[in-house]
Amino acid sequence: MYKTGVKLLFVSKEGGRHTIKELEVETSLTLNSEKDFRSGDNSDIIATDSQKNTVYILSKQYGVESPEQFALVLANHFIKQYSWVVRARVDISENSWSRIIDRQGAEHNHAFTSGSPTGATRTAQVILHRSGEPKITAGIRGLTVLKTTQSAFVDFVDDEYRSLPDMHERVFSTVVTADWEYKTKNMDFDKAYRVVESCILEVFGGPAKTGIYSPSVQQTQFLTQQLIFKKLPQVMSVKMSMPNRHYFNVDFAKFKMPGLREKEGAGQVLLPVDKPSGMISSTLKRDSQKSKL
Repeated sequence: MYKTGVKLLFVSKEGGRHTIKELEVETSLTLNSEKDFRSGDNSDIIATDSQKNTVYILSKQYGVESPEQFALVLANHFIKQYSWVVRARVDISENSWSRIIDRQGAEHNHAFTSGSPTGATRTAQVILHRSGEPKITAGIRGLTVLKTTQSAFVDFVDDEYRSLPDMHERVFSTVVTADWEYKTKNMDFDKAYRVVESCILEVFGGPAKTGIYSPSVQQTQFLTQQLIFKKLPQVMSVKMSMPNRHYFNVDFAKFKMPGLREKEGAGQVLLPVDKPSGMISSTLKRDSQKSKL
C-alpha cells in the first residue's frame, strides 16, 4: 500500500539566508501479513492518510537537508514504528528553486525563482528491508540538451531495411534520464547531485571553444558513466536513458528562388521531429566496469 502525491514546501529561516525545499513524496509499505486481503481484517493497515501525516510531521521534526536524507528518515521511521512492516520504500522528486539575482549580481537571501539552472528534476529513492541496509538511489529527469556540431552517426548496419544515410555532421539533442546508486549513506547528497549533473554536461558539451566529438549516443553515455565513477567513488552503478530528439534538414532543393543561400543571416533550417524516436539505455556497474545494455 502506498501514498502518492504528498507535496510540501520546507522553509528554513535559520540566520539571514533562508533555504527552501519543495518535494513530492511517495511512501510504500510492505506488511508481513495478508489478512486484510484474505479476511478483511484491517488491524495491521497503516492508512495512507497516516503515511501522509508522517511525511509532514517528520519534515517538521527533522528538517529536509536533501531528498535522500529525508527519504532515509522516513524509511527508518516506518520500519521502527511498525514491527509488521518488512519493507519501506520512499520516492521523492524535488521541484527546484534558484535564488533571484539582484542588480549588483548578488544572490537574494529569501527570494527565489522556480526551476533549476538546467531545468531538470531531481529524484531520490530509499528502499529499506527490516533485516538489511538501505538502498539509496538518486536520479535526474528532464535534462534537455542540444549541440549543433561535433556529432555523427555513421557505419551502422547497411542492409535492405536501411534508409538513413551516414551522418558525419548532425544536431545532437536528447533528454537525459539518469539514476545512480550510492554505497553509503554518510555523504553530501546535494554536492553529489551537482557533480553528476556537471558530468553529464561536461561529456555532452566538452570545452566551450572546441566542444567534444560524439560518434554515438552510446559512446556519450559510457564516457559520462565513467566520469561519474571517477569523481564520485561512493557511486556503485549508473543507469542512463537518452532518446534521440531528431532535427532533420528542410529540403530547399525544390525551391528555384535565386540567392536563397546568400542573404544576410542565412543559415541552416531544421525540422524538429519528436516521434518516432530511438531510445538508448545502458547501466554501468563499478564492480564489473561492464555495461549492461
